[in-house]
Amino acid sequence: MEPTFRAAAELVRLDERVARSPVGQGWIERSQFTDACASLWIDGELVHLEDLVLHDATKDIRTPTHELTIARDVLRTRRRISGQSPDWALSADGIRTLRKTPEITLADADEVEAAAAIRRVVSIDPEGEGEGEDTDAGEDLAGIDYGAIDAVLARSEAAIAQARRPRAGQVERDPMVYDLDWDEDARLEEWRSVLRQTQDLPAVLQAIVILDAWNELSVLQHAPWLGRLFAASILRQAGVTSGAHLAAINLGLKTIPVDRRRHRDRETRLLAIAHGVLAAAEIGLKEHDRLVLARTLFERKLEGRRTSSKLPELIALVMAKPLVSAGMVAKALEVTPQAARRIVLELGLREMTGRGRFRAWGII
Repeated sequence: MEPTFRAAAELVRLDERVARSPVGQGWIERSQFTDACASLWIDGELVHLEDLVLHDATKDIRTPTHELTIARDVLRTRRRISGQSPDWALSADGIRTLRKTPEITLADADEVEAAAAIRRVVSIDPEGEGEGEDTDAGEDLAGIDYGAIDAVLARSEAAIAQARRPRAGQVERDPMVYDLDWDEDARLEEWRSVLRQTQDLPAVLQAIVILDAWNELSVLQHAPWLGRLFAASILRQAGVTSGAHLAAINLGLKTIPVDRRRHRDRETRLLAIAHGVLAAAEIGLKEHDRLVLARTLFERKLEGRRTSSKLPELIALVMAKPLVSAGMVAKALEVTPQAARRIVLELGLREMTGRGRFRAWGII
């Protein structure tokens, strides 16, 4: 419990500092990239931060790899969760959307139920011959718009047919890639039962237990990273982190040895996750202080500059992105690539790639 409460205190401290900081939005945007790369590292894949930044900006210098595509999915999922309400990710609609499963929508389900109720009413006079006859059924159905009923029935039939179709994944999945006996729905339901059982625990402790359960159940075959985002969503929903700040849990877990994270003893694993969350908060605080110092140094170089100088825009771009290329600077500042390289040299950024072509710069 001690590292758990320490992690909670550090996360709240970090969130409060970011919320009031002039580099807060830039810190959040940078953490999205670094956490996505760390997520792939935890799963045994290596994605360079430079490649992810350029790929996100559609400035790739080489063909994207499979790992880079997954990292982009993690990045987009983080942004999507951050852009929704705090309780969206763990809702039924949020889980279904993030899993990308072609299930029947809630609107379709409501329409099916309404159609079933109409069927029970219309079954009193299935042929419509009661209209104009002196019967109890005819009196009960007087004034009903049969055209509207037919339209609802047609839509409900289409929804029912769509719901009864076998899922595309179950039919087209390649057995060389997917384990066909892997029942993701059953595993997900078991994980959600753990989520319900832990709902009264403190937020950080609940996130730790939920993440361990996700790893042990291996809910999704090809998206183990989604469980770590659900754990971060628990912290955001409970108010430990607020606004668009989604805790960079992957960045902290990266510092924990793999033999501790995957230990057979459950208590060892829970302690490893707790120390990972604590490390994520500490790394975030150090990165924030580094950005504040870098911004102060950059602003000193604005003294004596013309009001039409592009340096303030470049500083804002550099604070928001871990790396920038000449193409990214040219597009953001609306200048030529040659002018972009010249402005970068004026600001004194560090060249991060060590190449002569397709170079990228970042904060020292």
